[in-house]
Amino acid sequence: MDELDSYSRTVSTVAAEITGKVAAVRTGRGSGSAVVVNADGILVTNAHVVGEARRGRADFVDGTQVNVVVAGADPLSDLAVLRAARPGDLPPPVRLGNADELVVGQLVVAVGNPLGLAGSVTAGVVSALGRALPTRSGSAGRVVEDVIQTDAALNPGNSGGALADSRARVVGINTAVAGVGLGLAVPVNGTTRRIVDALLADGRVRRAYLGVVGSPAPVPAVVADRYGRRNGLRLAEVIGGSPAAQAGLRAGDLVLDVGRRPVQDAQGVQRQLFGEAIGVPLPVTVLRNGAMVDVVAVPTELG
Repeated sequence: MDELDSYSRTVSTVAAEITGKVAAVRTGRGSGSAVVVNADGILVTNAHVVGEARRGRADFVDGTQVNVVVAGADPLSDLAVLRAARPGDLPPPVRLGNADELVVGQLVVAVGNPLGLAGSVTAGVVSALGRALPTRSGSAGRVVEDVIQTDAALNPGNSGGALADSRARVVGINTAVAGVGLGLAVPVNGTTRRIVDALLADGRVRRAYLGVVGSPAPVPAVVADRYGRRNGLRLAEVIGGSPAAQAGLRAGDLVLDVGRRPVQDAQGVQRQLFGEAIGVPLPVTVLRNGAMVDVVAVPTELG
């Protein structure tokens, strides 16, 4: 009983802290949730919630209604930023945490507006970390890295809502229902903050394009022992005419380093392909037919 009481106290405390700071959002034909993230009237939601809309309305559980404009949306991370017309009418912002510090089994609380039911709270645990969520924007494809998987119940309308830890710090933005008993959330971390800052500054996120498709693969034992590297990124495809192709990368190459940083998966490459990498020489080290090969690619802008 004591453990149950402690659990209940934790969930109710988090709910009391977070619920008033998560709005129900309606933009055009879309609806979902959004989280107040700073005192200047900025809310974060999912890109798929706002769609092509440029404005909408945020409704809070205390009855406050505020018109919002879409400051920017990034379908490749499934994040969007809203700016309130009257920032002073918004509640205080949530405290942001760091999803990179989460562990499997940790308590999390989801707050949103599923099925039109404002201020709904569910609780569960982090059931897996490091999941990848495929996204698309036109012809461009990407995966959202390090997605949080939780068994806290999520339903339509939860998208864009808050996923908080036991200290009421928001560590994720709920983004999708993966299946019965499964939910996914975009992590709140350094990468997320860069995306939000870019959307506020420019209305979009500039990304560099390399032109490779790959999957994690083990490094041969002799190389792993010599270089202390257990995994790399096996290139399944190098897009013709891409910066990677022009640099001489080939399908079958095992990528070990990009920008002189170890790479073990596609996310390791994507972290280095923001706007500042456009047009800048990027060294890439691969293992090819048992030999180490160094090339230099010059990423272009992802259109």
